[in-house]
Amino acid sequence: MKKIFLCLALVTFSITGFSQDADAEASSGNYNEIKLNGLYLVIGAFDITYERTLSEESALGVSVFLPFDEDIRDDLKYYVSPYYRLYFGKNYAAGFFIEGFGMLNSYNEYYVDYNESLDIYTEGDDFKTDFALGIGLGGKWVTDSGFVGELNLGIGRNLFNNDSDGDEIVGKVGITLGYRF
Repeated sequence: MKKIFLCLALVTFSITGFSQDADAEASSGNYNEIKLNGLYLVIGAFDITYERTLSEESALGVSVFLPFDEDIRDDLKYYVSPYYRLYFGKNYAAGFFIEGFGMLNSYNEYYVDYNESLDIYTEGDDFKTDFALGIGLGGKWVTDSGFVGELNLGIGRNLFNNDSDGDEIVGKVGITLGYRF
């Protein structure tokens, strides 16, 4: 009788242990996300993001910005921005976050040459490529079906071509929609 009770207890604890591990693995799986920045789309540029969750508190991602509007393309050709995020929400990789990012960017540096009478000038342009480091913060909301909404804001500083006035500060702003799978 003791052997039967001991065997039943072992089987019961084993089944319970396996079910808890399966539930923990199902809820802690890493996810992929594809997102599109709706704010930049309205002003004339594509900003598409891929993000991979590493744990319930962190994720890695990369954003690519490509303008299609001539006015924006005259100032900024592109940027590629990898980032790391740390999440503070109750849901898996969602809620309030802070991020550290890098940004490879190509921007137009304007210069003005005045003549001696100071009433005629010429504008020139010169595209420069630079790399910036920055920080950001924001919030992410994820539905049960995988729909993602996100608001974020970040600021950084170009590291190399800072010999002129103006283009040393970079920014990231987003009203982003996407899907987690």
